[in-house]
Amino acid sequence: MTEKLFCFGLGFSARLVANHLREEGWKIAGTTRSAEKADALRVQGIEPHIFSDDVPVADIRDALKGVTHVLISAPPGGDGDPVLAHHAGDLAALPSGTWIGYLSTTGVYGDRDGATVTEEDDLIPSGKRGRRRVAAEKAWFDLGQRHGLCVQSFRLAGIYGPGRNALETVRSGRARRVVKPGQVFSRIHVEDIAQTVLASIKRPNAGAAYNVCDDDAAPPQDVIAYACGLLGMDLPPEEDFETANLSPMAASFYEDNKRVANDRIKSELGVKLRFADYKAGLLALHDEILAKINGAGTDTL
Repeated sequence: MTEKLFCFGLGFSARLVANHLREEGWKIAGTTRSAEKADALRVQGIEPHIFSDDVPVADIRDALKGVTHVLISAPPGGDGDPVLAHHAGDLAALPSGTWIGYLSTTGVYGDRDGATVTEEDDLIPSGKRGRRRVAAEKAWFDLGQRHGLCVQSFRLAGIYGPGRNALETVRSGRARRVVKPGQVFSRIHVEDIAQTVLASIKRPNAGAAYNVCDDDAAPPQDVIAYACGLLGMDLPPEEDFETANLSPMAASFYEDNKRVANDRIKSELGVKLRFADYKAGLLALHDEILAKINGAGTDTL
């Protein structure tokens, strides 16, 4: 039987997982919110379905037939998890043992004043988004327990990768070095997210939660400085967090200060990070940018 993955939300991380599995011969289907994006997914060999309040539930219910694996990247909103709100019954009807992966966030741990958290620590989120994630995780695990589904959660750190990283921020002129003493963030390259999810598919563990981050939590200003060095660009001036003019959304990221342990993905899933820290990840992305520039130059000669 051909394996089939259905993704609720085909964003930055889920799309990469889907592409890897498609190259292995899996059938891939998933949701998007616009007809334009649906056309682009179809060109990539992915069966698209529009997911919105205007689309009949039956459309996606039919698409779930024959699905062997489900990946959820759609975030919860003020009314809770949108996938469970519309399709909890459809998912409950899937065969016992069906693998379901939920892409969550390390924000579920809240602020730890720079201390290290593991998957065994209590979930005490600081803000509204974190509280929604905790509630959504619980709802997914409850669904799995009630209906014999193999649900696992992936708590993702700050995501970066091609087209979405500090190099692009610096090149665009949007980079800032906001300094809050003692503040660190954990990060993860999108390729390492994909390999962790793929490893879980091969080693399913119902009810497991996995921290997905690299080995080096670091201050945000250090990441910008390293990106500037790779690009040979001047450093933006340091700004004190207390006086920096940040949007409410940007400021909210500084509410949580913690280091995240990733031992479980290594010991249980056998993950060997391709990019163990932000320097390795940014250096590889910089090399990719140079290769594209040089390749384009060669093509135009």
